[in-house]
Amino acid sequence: MVKAADRTKGKFGFWRVAPILLVAPLLAACQQETKSEVQDARPVRTVITAREPGGETVVLTGHVEAQNEAAMSFRIGGRMIERPVNVGDTVKAGQILAKLDPVNELNALRSAQAALAAAQGQLVQASNAFDRQQHLLGNGFTTRANFDQAQQARQSAQSQLDDAEAQLEIAHDRVSFTELKADVDGTITARGAEPGEVVQPGQMIVQLARQGGRDAVFDVPAQVLRMAPTDPEITIRLTDDPNVSATGRVREVAPQANAQTRTFPVRVGINNPPATMLLGSTVTGTMMTSSEPVIAIPATALTTAEQNPAVWVVDPSALTVSLRNVDIVRHDPATVIISHGLDTGEIVVTAGVQALHPGQKVRLLGSAQ
Repeated sequence: MVKAADRTKGKFGFWRVAPILLVAPLLAACQQETKSEVQDARPVRTVITAREPGGETVVLTGHVEAQNEAAMSFRIGGRMIERPVNVGDTVKAGQILAKLDPVNELNALRSAQAALAAAQGQLVQASNAFDRQQHLLGNGFTTRANFDQAQQARQSAQSQLDDAEAQLEIAHDRVSFTELKADVDGTITARGAEPGEVVQPGQMIVQLARQGGRDAVFDVPAQVLRMAPTDPEITIRLTDDPNVSATGRVREVAPQANAQTRTFPVRVGINNPPATMLLGSTVTGTMMTSSEPVIAIPATALTTAEQNPAVWVVDPSALTVSLRNVDIVRHDPATVIISHGLDTGEIVVTAGVQALHPGQKVRLLGSAQ
């Protein structure tokens, strides 16, 4: 009886263990498949895109100049004997800026006056002779030839008188040209000759900055000019006192770059410049390059597709990635600014982009987890 019971127990024990042995390999296979699927999902770091103002602040250093500057010079040459003004002086319209030695011009004036007096005397004599010949011709006591000769002599005397009057006016002008006067109110910003020098016609004696307008002049790189919006408003501040400020707008952009610096001089007209913003003052100009909203992503997210910039975008439902081309506004070593190609709220891969392929499963880490 005991032996029969043991055989029965062993027989039923085997059938209880057999199903377990059959199920075990199936469970192991499922676990391996699950592990394989988990291992295929590549872990990546991501960011969620968001639009923000795309304006970039540009700050440049320049200086204040007058909107209109004129090089004041003599119309005639000579030895300069006086220059009563100096750099920084404020002058009024009509004020004398410099003088030439007027001796030669005064002598020429006296000669012209004498020539005029002689021409007037000759005209009187020729007119009297013509009147006499005209009276005699009317009474038949002279010939037509004598009358014509007297008429021609009067006309010649009149022409000489006209020439003498013109020469006198020229002599008066040359005397006035020995004094250099300011044509408008302004400030002396430079000098080009000293008393005692012999100067030539047109040589700059002083530089006159005319009142009524101030410009802030900046040397602007070509890249900033391309990024600048149309008619931007510039905030101008004194470098040594930022509390002194004004606004202005671009008035003139040089058509050609400076040969040494390869920058473009830009003149910004200052609106109502403060009195302390003097000529030659060093100023800073601040400008926003753009106001269009853009998307900023880390530079590590950038890759290429068909030789164009691209990023990997994650499908949040399937957790797969796809490659998408984007338009770049600008970039630096840390950040890339995107103008088109991405929308707000999309998930972009920022690390591991070189090991991905389209449709690959990913496992999110970091901010998008």
